[in-house]
Amino acid sequence: MINYHKILEMHLQGISQRTISSSTGHSRDKIREVVNQAKAKGLDELSKEMNNPWLEDYLFPEKSANQRGYYDPDWDYIHKELLKKNVTLKLLHKEYEQEAKIQNKMPYAYRTFCEKYGHYGKKYKLTMPIHRKPGEILEVDWAGSTLSVKNSENGQDIKVYIFVATWPFSQYSYVEGFYDMKTDNWLTAHIHALEFFQGVPETVVSDNLRTGVTKTDYSEPLLNEGYRQLSDYYRFTIVPARVRAPKDKSSVEGNVGFISRQVIAALRNETFFSLKELNKAISEKTQELNQEAFQKRPGSRFTVFQEEELPFLGPLRHPRFTQSQWRISKVQLDYHIQVERMFYSVPYEYVNDEVEVRITDHLIEVYFNEHRIASHKRLRGDIGQYSSNIDHMPDNHRRYLTHTPKENLFWAEDIGSNTYAYVDYILSNNVEKKALKLLATLRNTASKYSSEELEAGCHTLMTVAKEPTNSLLKSILSRAKKRKKALNTDSKTSIIEEQTDSKYGFVRGAAYFGGKNK
Repeated sequence: MINYHKILEMHLQGISQRTISSSTGHSRDKIREVVNQAKAKGLDELSKEMNNPWLEDYLFPEKSANQRGYYDPDWDYIHKELLKKNVTLKLLHKEYEQEAKIQNKMPYAYRTFCEKYGHYGKKYKLTMPIHRKPGEILEVDWAGSTLSVKNSENGQDIKVYIFVATWPFSQYSYVEGFYDMKTDNWLTAHIHALEFFQGVPETVVSDNLRTGVTKTDYSEPLLNEGYRQLSDYYRFTIVPARVRAPKDKSSVEGNVGFISRQVIAALRNETFFSLKELNKAISEKTQELNQEAFQKRPGSRFTVFQEEELPFLGPLRHPRFTQSQWRISKVQLDYHIQVERMFYSVPYEYVNDEVEVRITDHLIEVYFNEHRIASHKRLRGDIGQYSSNIDHMPDNHRRYLTHTPKENLFWAEDIGSNTYAYVDYILSNNVEKKALKLLATLRNTASKYSSEELEAGCHTLMTVAKEPTNSLLKSILSRAKKRKKALNTDSKTSIIEEQTDSKYGFVRGAAYFGGKNK
């Protein structure tokens, strides 16, 4: 058997191939072949487990397998297929067995197959993607260390908190600074990170912060409503890490320390006068780190992300998610709710009910049992402003609100010229408050008659009366109605008599029933 270990050991010590050939008894061609193969594989040091059988399998896997009658898998293909969703080594081993039978060769047992792939993953990629598939998980957290921005007015330092998002597979990272760690900034950081990555993961692993998780329960955590809406909009799942279990998000925990050393520490002695200026410096430092080549792995964070992870990300939705806050509010007796000392109406049927209020930068939405019942443009400026929708009012309130001189003239014009003349007379000969009261009485009277009857009554009123009044109009309308009713009654009686005469031909009178005249 070829002494691979001795050949490589002497080669790494700088001994010439002629001397190695003399010492091991192998031909110079064989020595050259082994050395060149080791260089191609990037093998530049030996360890204890690298014995001759191991080196033979590693340097010449196809030759070793063929000598024993085994069919050697295409490990590059196996590795690429394993990166895909729902693909396992068990499935790939079954496919490999079928291919081996087609080639009339012996397949490796499943255990040997897994061991050999383990060697491949360890020596070629240094990390195995069995547990960390590309595009599957994005880990997010706030860094423990902070930076600061100088207040240009008083010279005081304003603390800046650092948000970090990392892909465990490629270690590609996004970093941004914020003035606080409240919900608005937590959601903004996620949105900016997804836009930076130009894609969406299957799962986001976050810490159990109050900005994201309302109730910490590993099996069924209760998420902040805004955070839940963000995940629903971009279609990813939120999995909070267990409390006091940093291994649940080991990549971001390790990357936070790395960012602290490479970015935060590097900027500690620089002075910034705005958050925008600081974030520009953070972005430049982060970009340098993402582009920096790995020491024990080919490529960089950026190249691994672009080549192996980006194709597996979900599509980024447009337009950008609109952030919102949720509150519980009680509908007051005036069918309004209060939001930040501004008042917004809801349908009066919900008085005394508790409703959910969604607050965005430009919109207020009110929900009851998950159904939207009202929406308003958000009020700005002086406190105490009202946004009222007429459709939310009861009928009597709506009538009162619309009871204006102009609206009454429109109403009269729709009925007729005589009604318009009477309404105009009332408005012209009375102060507004009294005129509106008289018009309210007029409209109440008008509700009992048809438009034609009212128009005819106003015509009579304006013709005969020098000083028209509602009471006089009321009398005119009442007499007209009675007269019409009487005419209808007489008409019906005459019709009945005519029908009777025509049917029977004669009518017996009183003389007939009074007996004979004596």
